[in-house]
Amino acid sequence: MDVLIEHMGGPYWTGKDDVAWSVPKGEYVDPELPREAAVREWEEELGLQLPVPVDSLVPLGEVKQPSGKRLSVWAGEGDLDPATVVPGMFSMQWPPRSGKLAEFPEIDRVEWCDLELARRRLVAGQRVLLELLGEVLR
Repeated sequence: MDVLIEHMGGPYWTGKDDVAWSVPKGEYVDPELPREAAVREWEEELGLQLPVPVDSLVPLGEVKQPSGKRLSVWAGEGDLDPATVVPGMFSMQWPPRSGKLAEFPEIDRVEWCDLELARRRLVAGQRVLLELLGEVLR
């Protein structure tokens, strides 16, 4: 089984591979529901419609990140060509303390990878998601 993960964009992640990948994610505030936010974030980060019906998404649960943030996560079985991704952009001061704003893609690449590779690549706080996925698939 392969999972789709994204390499984080911006200058801090350039040249890094292990522990530099993530799942599509983002913040939400009430009254937005977590699943609605997950779909919105997918579309914003990847620039694509969700390739599966929203009702077919399977909840994996909620996990707490080392930063204290909580992720509510869903999985879906689908097909996506990584070459079709059009990432969203963000601005930040770059170089640091230069006073200049630069634009960077939120993600700089998306790949399908097997669970072993995903485990190496994902940031530490998200590796538990692979275990949750395995539990759902059993």
